[in-house]
Amino acid sequence: MRGRAGPFPLPSLLLLLLLWCGGVTPDSVMAYDPLVWDENGYVLYCPCMGRFGNQADHLLGSLAFAAMLNRTLVVPPWVVYRHQIAPYTNAHVAYSEYFQLEALREFHRVISMEDFMQELAPEHWPEGERVAYCFDVAAQRSPDRLSCPMKDGNPFGPFWDHFNVDFDRSELFSGIAFNSYYKTHWIDRYPASQHPVLALPGAPAQFPVLGEHRHLQRYVVWSEQLAREAQDQIQASLIRPYLGIHLRVGVDWKNACNMVKEGTVGPHLMGSPQCVGYNRQTARPLTMEMCLPSLAEIRRAVGTWAKTIDAKAVYIATDSKTFSAEIGQVVGSQVKVVSLQPQLPQTDLYILGQADHFIGNCVSSFTAFVKRERDVHGKSSSFFGMDDPPAPRDEF
Repeated sequence: MRGRAGPFPLPSLLLLLLLWCGGVTPDSVMAYDPLVWDENGYVLYCPCMGRFGNQADHLLGSLAFAAMLNRTLVVPPWVVYRHQIAPYTNAHVAYSEYFQLEALREFHRVISMEDFMQELAPEHWPEGERVAYCFDVAAQRSPDRLSCPMKDGNPFGPFWDHFNVDFDRSELFSGIAFNSYYKTHWIDRYPASQHPVLALPGAPAQFPVLGEHRHLQRYVVWSEQLAREAQDQIQASLIRPYLGIHLRVGVDWKNACNMVKEGTVGPHLMGSPQCVGYNRQTARPLTMEMCLPSLAEIRRAVGTWAKTIDAKAVYIATDSKTFSAEIGQVVGSQVKVVSLQPQLPQTDLYILGQADHFIGNCVSSFTAFVKRERDVHGKSSSFFGMDDPPAPRDEF
């Protein structure tokens, strides 16, 4: 267990001043020890809305929120739902299983929740002193209407139980939001000296991720092991140049897209701002082909882009049908059509991110992860139903 960080010696303070004046942030040049208690405080939350794509959106917003308040972000594990796989309970996969925690530190201070609970919490956030923070509206769901429902249902209860966390009292707030407009409100209302750990029932972020936070994707870097294994799959199964596509065509998705068909939603539905634009007044119309592409649209888009990049292979990631035979007919026998359907969906994400061109689903947060990663690395992407999406510079 490590102690509190002591005061900087005078030479170090002078060095920091010179670095700040030169436009260099201290996080980027000084060694940061996450196992030393941060007197600036912490932000802690449950990634309890949706599957991986939604959780990734929330991570970026939470990272921005922690940086805004100059608190260390406690990075939670990924919540993986195993409703159809024994033992039918949620898995809590450490962030570092998929991505490099050190890469996040290039932007701001972070610590894994596993390290926080094991190394810091016993001394600095002990049992009996754990405070929950939530909107007063959320507290209305509690029996006494005065407590944050931190462990109410799945995945909330299993998440906190995974770390043996119970809360001793609640702090309710209202008239405040997580965006930059309320920065001073948060700092003044909850100074770190009196509120060292802001433990929240959900992410302090919006879904989908705000356009201004999309650039933070550059700090989400694949773990060396996952990247190596996925690269091996690419080398063994694909030929460059290859086209990557994401087909979201399952039954649950069809039900969601019926809202578009019925006209009960506007242009913003789940991840759609990534393709229609973030400004509701100027957003492009959201069509059924963009939400649930027909086989004709899939054939058209794949044929168009396979020809454009002179594809030698097409990689299909899907939640349901692959349409491999139909796509094979479009691109011809000289083009290899591959769908690995790996056990880890992150393998699909990596392979799609490495494609020579990517066609995604406008509304999907799974696609959104791939699109952001490709944008920060200058790789081309499009969507079914939209061959000319907004340029990344227009969205950032």
